[in-house]
Amino acid sequence: MQIQNNISLKPYNTFGIDVLAKYFVSVSNIKELKDTLSTKDYPNKLILGGGSNMLLTKNQDKLVIHVNLKGIEIISEDEDFVFVKANAGENWHQFVLWCMNKDFGGIENLSLIPGNVGTAPIQNIGAYGVELKDSFVSCEALSIETLETHTFLKSDCNFGYRDSIFKQQEKGKYIITSVTFKFTKNNHKLNVNYGTITSELESMGITNPTIQDISKAVISIRESKLPNPKEIGNSGSFFKNPVVSKNEFETILQNFPDAPSYSVSENEVKIPAGWLIEKTGFKGKRFGDYGVHKNQALVLVNYGNAKGSDILNLSKLIQKTVLRLFNVSIEAEVNIL
Repeated sequence: MQIQNNISLKPYNTFGIDVLAKYFVSVSNIKELKDTLSTKDYPNKLILGGGSNMLLTKNQDKLVIHVNLKGIEIISEDEDFVFVKANAGENWHQFVLWCMNKDFGGIENLSLIPGNVGTAPIQNIGAYGVELKDSFVSCEALSIETLETHTFLKSDCNFGYRDSIFKQQEKGKYIITSVTFKFTKNNHKLNVNYGTITSELESMGITNPTIQDISKAVISIRESKLPNPKEIGNSGSFFKNPVVSKNEFETILQNFPDAPSYSVSENEVKIPAGWLIEKTGFKGKRFGDYGVHKNQALVLVNYGNAKGSDILNLSKLIQKTVLRLFNVSIEAEVNIL
């Protein structure tokens, strides 16, 4: 365990924001993680995973702990299903590709989502009609206070839309060290009716898609809409899609009859936040080194040397404008630090 001083966090966050960590350490096993957490020399600590769901707005005086636990293993399997355990530091998309190579079905629609496996349950990541909770079995998490390992079953996690127990009552109390999934080995349940997956498959000349085909279609769609964080700093979708009552949506339709929506329940619908932002005129707007991506209004971007505070102020302006125009509040999906 080697603690470094004044380390730039630019390589460790997908926004590419250049702030300093006064103290920094990368841990690659549970013992190192426990030793780091138990040190009394650095009472304030910040846990860092893939850095894909955060906006850094200032230098960090805390000890930044980069969780870099690697490893994927098959726990058990039968003719129909397989249980796979992935450690927290594994890159999410590389894990999806690992599953595709083995014909394990369940997360193909979640291809190309930035971040690591360990932070995926916190956010209950989702895309194209699929959420992490659909294949989640359990996760192991280390208590920051007691250093004891706890197992959280799916029923313990209170998964919701972009939400979990780790964002609510257990926020900041645990570090997820591994996640166990249940995948199909055959008779895969294909989800192709959300978004433009069907039309993308048609353009690929595919009528009977495999899970690999769906993964490729999702990758193609995302690459056409979303900038590569290695080329343009971003955290993917900056805002959550708001859920409103059907009565509220009817009011919106009076002024915007083309407003899209997805049914959530008998009385609620989800409105694409990207559509709301696009209607305000922010899509593609650039303000020096930061702005809103030209192909996807949900994505705020750092074109080079933007400050986190610049992007935060832009997000607040967008929220204020959407509220004024639609009377709908959109919530930031990323963590502001």
